[in-house]
Amino acid sequence: MPGWNRLRKDRIAILSIWFLALVTLAGLFAPVLAPHDPTDTNILQKYAGVSLTYPLGTDQLGRCVLSRLLYGIRTTMLAAVLTMCITMFIGTILGLVAGFFRGKVDGALMRICDVMLSFPAEVMILAVVGIMGPGLFNIILANVLAKWAWYTRMIRSSVLQYTNEPSVQFAKVSGGSPFYILRKHLFPRISGEIAVFATLDAGWVILNISALSFLGLGVSAPTPEWGMMLNEAKNVMVTHPAHMLPPGLAILFVVMALNFLGDSLQQVMNPAMHLTNKKGGRRFAFHRDKKSVRT
Repeated sequence: MPGWNRLRKDRIAILSIWFLALVTLAGLFAPVLAPHDPTDTNILQKYAGVSLTYPLGTDQLGRCVLSRLLYGIRTTMLAAVLTMCITMFIGTILGLVAGFFRGKVDGALMRICDVMLSFPAEVMILAVVGIMGPGLFNIILANVLAKWAWYTRMIRSSVLQYTNEPSVQFAKVSGGSPFYILRKHLFPRISGEIAVFATLDAGWVILNISALSFLGLGVSAPTPEWGMMLNEAKNVMVTHPAHMLPPGLAILFVVMALNFLGDSLQQVMNPAMHLTNKKGGRRFAFHRDKKSVRT
């Protein structure tokens, strides 16, 4: 597998994979690793400093910060994974159908996507959560509604690139059913791009989930969640600024790892792609048939 061999040589990608794996395992084994119950309060121990009993101290209610941080992985990562799985499933199905069948089906789906994409994603998410109320399910639903149209259009574009390839045309001439062609010829070709899209956008989803919880529109108390921990810490930002560091750094490092991994996967899936710097910014150049297209 040449793609995996190239990925193994990328130290940043390997470090990102290991870091995300450790974070995921820490969330799965939170009941074992957490020194305390994340919802237990002890007013007598509020704002306790770092100690063996409380490795990261306690918050305004005397709850263990480390325990809430570990259990918060479950909430944040679960919501992000579910959001990406549902969004990618809808976008992949509709994108394959639109790109393969074309005609009226493609036209109708693209017009619906145009309507959905006319609304800014953040505004739509705030509107949906504001109408339906806070909660994990509503957050996931809002993020799916905001992104499925974008994924449908992107995957449709990828499908259009492969529909005229000889192997696909031969399968059509040979009498292969549309389902067979989609499953055996088109989906394997776009699976790499789907993985890149999902990895890069997972960080965006985590930021949205945390931002909604920070604004009080996300997960309800006392469920531990990184954005909610930041919301609670902001009230004592002047007197106890260190309380913002654990959830803030957790969000920062996880999003960075996802973005680095997504960039590495993008280069693996497109070997001719190289990274260029222009005016201090990062731009990816895709070279196809001696022509470059910058995104």
